[in-house]
Amino acid sequence: MNDFGDLFVYFVAKENYYMEEIKKEEIDKSKEAVKEGAKGLWESIKSFMNELLDFRHDTDQEATIQAIKNDIPFKGATAWILIFAVFIASIGLNVSSTAVVIGAMLISPLMGPILGIGMSLAINDIDTLKSSFVNLLVMVFLSVATAYLYFLLSPLTELTPELEARTQPNILDVLVAIFGGLALIVARTKKGTIASVIFGVAIATALMPPLCTAGYGLAVGNISYFLGAMYLFIINTTFIALSTFLVLKVLGFTMIRYVNSKKRKRIAQLATFFGLVAMVPAVWTFLNVLEQSRFTRDVKDFIKNEIDVNDKLWFQKEKINKEEKQFVLFFNGKVPEATVSDLENELKEYEKLKDYKLIVNANESRSADDISESLTRAFSDLDEKNSIISGLHKEIKDLKSQISNLNSTIEKTDKSNIPFSVIARDAKIRFNDLKEIRFSKVLATKDFIKVDTIPEAKVVWNSKLKESYIKKKQAELHKWLQNEMKLDTLYLKK
Repeated sequence: MNDFGDLFVYFVAKENYYMEEIKKEEIDKSKEAVKEGAKGLWESIKSFMNELLDFRHDTDQEATIQAIKNDIPFKGATAWILIFAVFIASIGLNVSSTAVVIGAMLISPLMGPILGIGMSLAINDIDTLKSSFVNLLVMVFLSVATAYLYFLLSPLTELTPELEARTQPNILDVLVAIFGGLALIVARTKKGTIASVIFGVAIATALMPPLCTAGYGLAVGNISYFLGAMYLFIINTTFIALSTFLVLKVLGFTMIRYVNSKKRKRIAQLATFFGLVAMVPAVWTFLNVLEQSRFTRDVKDFIKNEIDVNDKLWFQKEKINKEEKQFVLFFNGKVPEATVSDLENELKEYEKLKDYKLIVNANESRSADDISESLTRAFSDLDEKNSIISGLHKEIKDLKSQISNLNSTIEKTDKSNIPFSVIARDAKIRFNDLKEIRFSKVLATKDFIKVDTIPEAKVVWNSKLKESYIKKKQAELHKWLQNEMKLDTLYLKK
């Protein structure tokens, strides 16, 4: 019985052992499957990313090189297109019209020589490099000269925001030139060039406006504008050419073999070096712009948080003197010394203003109470003037009434009882060419003994009327007046 029990325990233990081994094998297989699955997923992702980002298979070397070479020369129609584009861009900058400037950048053929420089360095094409440099200089001269001529003759010479924006390059301009150049050359190398990308890069890198601004600087005699604009153009040119060089090297464009291949390498290294050197002043400019932006932000925050919230302060404007480190505030009305002291303490909490001396310029004679009193007096004076004007209107109305009554009295007391005012009005209605009519009684004698009173009328007709027409109307008027006035005798003169 004991032997049977031991045997039973033996078989159970062995079975358990085999089951554990089977489980281990299944776990190992599962781990291997997971590893294989992860490896397959990684390979799938890697393959997808390669297909997504790799553009080498879609490159046409011969067509790219030929297309860039075709765009390098500046002569004939291309030169005239450039001149017209410069005029359009200059007008847009002159009137600060962004849409016009964009239109000029779309039609300007400026990219050719720049891409030619980058390509010739990448493929060791010395002849194309020389041609690109010559045409680039021609392009720059032609553009600046055209812009100079326009701004010299233009009656509008003030500095617009569009012009000013091209006189202070910064690090962002470098980044735009780099990524714009990369996008442009990638689009150029693709089978079937992407025209929209080329147009977009032409707008983003903005090669045309700096050249026009340089011409403006020469026209107005401001060398700093000229140098700033030309520096921006050089930044764009350098990094577009450098981007072209790098992309073509990555794509493995076939180099032209010369005996002096070492010279080609030195030229490429120099281009890279000058690109890095061009970035240094741009970084310095960018840091200055950033510093100015932070300073302006602190000024606005100080005014908003410390002055505008105080309803008792009537703030007018601020004035900043950076040379003497003075921050001047102008107020209307009185500013208590305690308030000035608080503002001085609060100014120290702002990083870019803490070293400035606060000067409060308060116009105490223009306090709120004084202004309120002035307004009250002004309204009182206005009411008084309105009362006077109302009285004058009443007097004028009374005078008109008196004149009318006097006219009626004169007409009634007139022995001939001639209602002249009524007749004059009717005469103008019937004879609208009349300009003036007069009536009087003239004393006259023929035998120098007997004196008679003779009615006499005098009229003035429109000078534009013909004499024959006036004569006819004169007769009609004479007959009508004599009938209306019930007169036996009436002399009518003109």
